[in-house]
Amino acid sequence: MDNNKPLILVTNDDGISAPGIRALIAVMAEIGEIVVVAPDSPQSAMGHAITTNSTLYINKISKEGDAILEYSCSGTPVDCVKIAVNEILQRKPDLCVSGVNHGSNSSINVIYSGTMSAAVEAGIEGIPAIGFSLLDYDWNADFEPIKSFIKKIALEVLKNGLPEGVILNVNFPKIEKKDIKGIRVCRQAKAFWAEKFDKRQTPQGRDYYWLAGEFINQDKGEDTDEWALQHNYVSVVPVQFDLTAHHAIQNLNTRKWNE
Repeated sequence: MDNNKPLILVTNDDGISAPGIRALIAVMAEIGEIVVVAPDSPQSAMGHAITTNSTLYINKISKEGDAILEYSCSGTPVDCVKIAVNEILQRKPDLCVSGVNHGSNSSINVIYSGTMSAAVEAGIEGIPAIGFSLLDYDWNADFEPIKSFIKKIALEVLKNGLPEGVILNVNFPKIEKKDIKGIRVCRQAKAFWAEKFDKRQTPQGRDYYWLAGEFINQDKGEDTDEWALQHNYVSVVPVQFDLTAHHAIQNLNTRKWNE
């Protein structure tokens, strides 16, 4: 490995063959030395799941002499980061980028996202990390309009780092590059999924279910990721893996826990 170039770990949750990760690899190759470790099949909405009850396999898919090392992994996005850091990489990467996800990871979606969980896992390992998502679920989505923004954000993080324990959740609106107004640092909108299950039956009479639902944004603030995306901005939300509700500690300490 060339220690004069930043070492960048690339992963995702849509699988190593997804167009989104191929676009991300192309951008990162302009910046540094790339190692790709990504799931061998789609792992969307896996959250921070890890593999503990079955074996993990990695398969080197790049050929001898290729400029970019690529490995597919049989596990989850978080497994990919763990095995990259502990088994594949010779040194800790300077940056981990995850994505580009096919579809939104704004607002509450960050909780379920395999894309973001991979980035969070890198953050836990002390690696500056960014999750990228495009608001287009089409497998053949056009990633060209967002490549320059990906590069700009990645270079900024490589140059100046991130606050301790912070990971960036970056979402792009589905519009032409000329229509993107800029980048906005935002908070996560207060929204939720109103879920319902589509109940059906097999020919044998056994019930089965498809998860469905409606995304409901209750947040009217103009400082949120949802507002930014609806108004043609790239949203950048700083997220953290410390889930402590610090604002609640003082209130809870007024209660008589030990009486």
